[in-house]
Amino acid sequence: MAEAAILRVVHCGSAIFCRRAPQRCPVCGRPLPGGLRSAPLRLPAPFRHGHRQPRSFLLRPAAPRGGFRGYDGNSDLHVGITNSNGVVYNYDEEGIHRDEAGWEECISIPLVQPDMFELLEQWDKLLEEFSVREAWLPHRYDEKAYNCYTYALAFINSILTTLGKQQMSKSEFTERFVIPHTKRASRYITLHQELTAKEFYIVPLPEQEKQCSK
Repeated sequence: MAEAAILRVVHCGSAIFCRRAPQRCPVCGRPLPGGLRSAPLRLPAPFRHGHRQPRSFLLRPAAPRGGFRGYDGNSDLHVGITNSNGVVYNYDEEGIHRDEAGWEECISIPLVQPDMFELLEQWDKLLEEFSVREAWLPHRYDEKAYNCYTYALAFINSILTTLGKQQMSKSEFTERFVIPHTKRASRYITLHQELTAKEFYIVPLPEQEKQCSK
């Protein structure tokens, strides 16, 4: 996102989110103490430039303009798989696409470990061979039952089979790999949208965190 980073300051038993670190607590009005313990923390953005994420599963809004900036949580999402050069292979009603642009703000889930040398070398060949199969012709596409997620997961499962590992169902892959990332992204989007409208977004801390922050 182009806006300034989101900062988190803890004071008055609350997490105070802002774009600029305040000199005074917006809750009580007192000067904020110095020191590392009370220093503002910068929240890392959960989004990545998809074309710079080789061999990854990517997730972005189906309408790519603006990325996740104005995402409402209800619009359709689109997924794809990158090759070693960041070209995004994805499937829709027109068939397979090999996008070199349009995935600049995505949730990215790496699929290959750095020590998988043989798979690293063969990734592009396997992805291309998989994508030219008749299974991914345009007429087979169905928005609900046979879509971009079907394609991406089928490729992932083909790799798992090659590695001699058990395949994953859609629900298993979603729960293990996608949901943790989308939850983090959802929280970040909420903060981003709140701080577009106001200077501070204040959230009371759970009792346990209040004790730790004293």
